[in-house]
Amino acid sequence: MAPELAVPRAAYVHIPFCAHHCGYCDFAVTAGQDHLVDLYLEALALDFKPDSQRSPLSTLFLGGGTPSHLNVRQLDRLFADLARWLPLDAGAEVSLEANPDSFDAEKARLLAQHGVTRISLGVQSFQPHLLRTLERRHDPSHVAPAVVATRDCGLDLSLDLIFGVPGQSLDQWAADLQQAIALGPDHVSTYGLTFEKGTRLWKQQQLGDVKALDEDLEYRMYLHAMETLEAAGFEQYEISSFARPGKRCRHNQVYWANDAFFGFGVGAAAFTGGTRTLNVRNTQEYIRRLLAGESPEFQSETLEPEASARETLALNLRRMEGACREQFRARTGFDLDALAGPALRRHADAGLLADDGKRVRLTRAGRCVADSLVADLL
Repeated sequence: MAPELAVPRAAYVHIPFCAHHCGYCDFAVTAGQDHLVDLYLEALALDFKPDSQRSPLSTLFLGGGTPSHLNVRQLDRLFADLARWLPLDAGAEVSLEANPDSFDAEKARLLAQHGVTRISLGVQSFQPHLLRTLERRHDPSHVAPAVVATRDCGLDLSLDLIFGVPGQSLDQWAADLQQAIALGPDHVSTYGLTFEKGTRLWKQQQLGDVKALDEDLEYRMYLHAMETLEAAGFEQYEISSFARPGKRCRHNQVYWANDAFFGFGVGAAAFTGGTRTLNVRNTQEYIRRLLAGESPEFQSETLEPEASARETLALNLRRMEGACREQFRARTGFDLDALAGPALRRHADAGLLADDGKRVRLTRAGRCVADSLVADLL
């Protein structure tokens, strides 16, 4: 059975609630409506209920929004519902996204008791003025206590950082990396800032109130991140992801393999039975639909085999291991060279891809232009 038709062993759960909607964020977020949390959890429990028997999950990821924005009672209720409807394998990876200013020792203890294994902390920057540009609510002083709370409960720690922020210098980015490394995380994610259409940051750019960094400076920032984190003992295993040995995010590797996964909650995507679905992005509409016994889905797409194979190639190339010819054929039914041979050879000749005959992967230079390279392959 092809992996995309297999029963998913991974699930994503979206918690949209935030204290504030950051200007760069394009996710399904609900800010200033905490009175909806309990109704949302009621709807979410209905979303979890299976139509058929599910296999125990190997990975579970709770993202947002800000899952740590929920209070202890609400988190306890959420994980009780998860335990009832989404059984886990022994040794399953359970990740939860948190903001430094909404994560404390009490929440860490509760999450550890419920089987959470790793915390992904949205630090973004240690520079107060850059946090203001990003409209982040936390202060750099909030980070260390959140790290201590995580470690005291024996949880793995991942730190998220953003580069390419308007007004950011290479020296400031280097300082952010060093401060993150000094906290001793197991995993670091580095994301280049994007101006997503419709966000407040995008509108500010359109009006000329903020200016994107020069592409060459962003390029140097990304190269510096790769060099600095690798020198500190992290292995880069995906375009934006660096981990200590044995500490890769297993859940995100499901996405890059283009394997099946469940998605629950407002705005959540799922990939099951070869079909991608997307839930409504409005929290009140999501609640209304579930409580009325209606499906929360508003979009569905089943790709033709060739399009699905190209999508798999694009996702595989995000990984440092790239795309293995033998595995790609077994996974998709397509020969890699017959599908994209000329484009692969062109990018290899340009030094952007490395091809040893068995697998194709991005070079360091290729990682810096991955989006345009992948678009060419699609």
